Amino acid sequence: MRRKLCMVLLCVLFGTAWAQQATPELATGHTFKPAVKAARFMAVTANPHATDAAVSILRAGGSATDAAIAAALVLNVVEPQSSGIGGGGFLLHYARDSGLRTAYDGRERAPAAADEALFLRADGEPLGFFDAVVGGRSIGVPGLLKMLELAHGDSGRLPWRRLFEPAIRLAEAGFPVSERLHALLAADRFLRQDVAARRLFYTASGDALPVGGLLRNPSLARVLRAVADGGADVFYRGEIAKSIVDGVQAAANPGVLSLDDLANYEARRLPVLCGEYQGFEVCGMPPPSAGGGTVLEILGLLKRFRMQERAPGSPFAMHLFAESSRVAFADRDAWYGDPTTMTVTPADLLAPDYLQQRAQLINPAQAADGAVEPGLPQEARSVHARSPELPSTSHLSIVDAQGNAVAMTASIENAFGSRLLVSGFLLNNQLTDFSFRPRNERGLHPNRAGAGRQPRSSMAPTLVFDAQGDLYAALGSPGGSHIINYVAGTLVGLIDWGMPPDAVIALPHVSNRNGTTEVEDTPEGAALAEVLVGVFGHQVKLRDLTSGLHVIVRDGAGWLGAADSRREGTVGGE
Repeated sequence: MRRKLCMVLLCVLFGTAWAQQATPELATGHTFKPAVKAARFMAVTANPHATDAAVSILRAGGSATDAAIAAALVLNVVEPQSSGIGGGGFLLHYARDSGLRTAYDGRERAPAAADEALFLRADGEPLGFFDAVVGGRSIGVPGLLKMLELAHGDSGRLPWRRLFEPAIRLAEAGFPVSERLHALLAADRFLRQDVAARRLFYTASGDALPVGGLLRNPSLARVLRAVADGGADVFYRGEIAKSIVDGVQAAANPGVLSLDDLANYEARRLPVLCGEYQGFEVCGMPPPSAGGGTVLEILGLLKRFRMQERAPGSPFAMHLFAESSRVAFADRDAWYGDPTTMTVTPADLLAPDYLQQRAQLINPAQAADGAVEPGLPQEARSVHARSPELPSTSHLSIVDAQGNAVAMTASIENAFGSRLLVSGFLLNNQLTDFSFRPRNERGLHPNRAGAGRQPRSSMAPTLVFDAQGDLYAALGSPGGSHIINYVAGTLVGLIDWGMPPDAVIALPHVSNRNGTTEVEDTPEGAALAEVLVGVFGHQVKLRDLTSGLHVIVRDGAGWLGAADSRREGTVGGE
């Protein structure tokens, strides 16, 4: 049975070589964390230091945006494998007084000199995954600091400089290396190759810093202090920008990032992408993220199957979920990319008539026999992408004392990004989220590389509102393209089944990305997989599915928060 369950999805999608090389951020165990209640404000982040920083800002009268900025900067220090100022992210903000909901786009952009052949060899074949990742070629213009500054200008209350203090203290004084960071450092095959990274993260003999060992990062502290004093432009112009460009261009696998690319970067405000589900309004990110739209498509397909009447986490319910995900991922793969290259809009894919048509592909009694084809609204042509999107990412959810909220997901893509450390921070490899093959016999793909374009993302920070328009939940997760299923599954648990957030997070994950059905490799997951195979005919792979779900839901007049048992996140509030 196990042999049958262990069909490798990556081999199906990307070929054996990529399957052997491209692995998401590793699992490092489960520790069940019960939900926490708070009456006034709450923060859920991926690391205790970041949660403490967010709570200290909220306690000092800071806004949800202020707390999110402080936590994101601390995460750069203590969780360098996942996010930071060398990467980008997406932020959703809700202002309770006005009801305004805003999406902030801090996604990386390709250099002006990039073209659609960015990850093709001279013979026209795609590079191997890590041949593309490691070094300068994969690095996009970082967007995180510009996004945070834009959001702070709109809804920050405390001074910008104040928000950097927790991260600067930790970078200067040091912090004990966690079990998770040690395990990831020890397992990585490429980070030691960078001289600066080896000096920071490893001992003189090349071993990963031990658990409990003190990690100090004075170079990062200097950069953070400069940005705290001078604003985000200090990062995008001048000495810091020059160090980034020099590092990218001098790498063994050089990139084409320029000083002009950095100087010209701007974060953007975008309209949130919302849809109705079971009387709630679910809001997420629009393109260049496919996260918001694909989550809404999964939920739109599930409406027809009355999930509220299914037993929570039951095989039948998870069969319906997997098949809805299969169909939605067919559309995600075909239609999403940089907004300027998309020929189909999220509104087309979420139209009721279109969802009704697509739902006909789902057989309640039997899994589809392999991948399904994307739909063809507007007579557009679809092209299959080749992009592994296996990022290392971090999510935080925050509600402040005034009821304003932030859901923010940030990333440097693969664990430790491009493995290029500059001035104490790691640079992203987000450009490998573009389709390596820009075209095939069916035409051009919207997720093809090009000058100034943003690669498709699956990050899915999410805000949920009840029928009265009041905030009900803030959530999101890391996990690459699995993020979409982690978030959609959590919404089903919260909305359809009325489960508390810690109970939803504890359910074994089920994910289908238009191929094999992947089930979390736990005793409960193995039992579920047996039924999915034997009763519904799924091809199943048991595997680690290392989400990092951080969820806040309204609980009467207060809040109930939960951090994922699969990572080292915590909940704080009062």
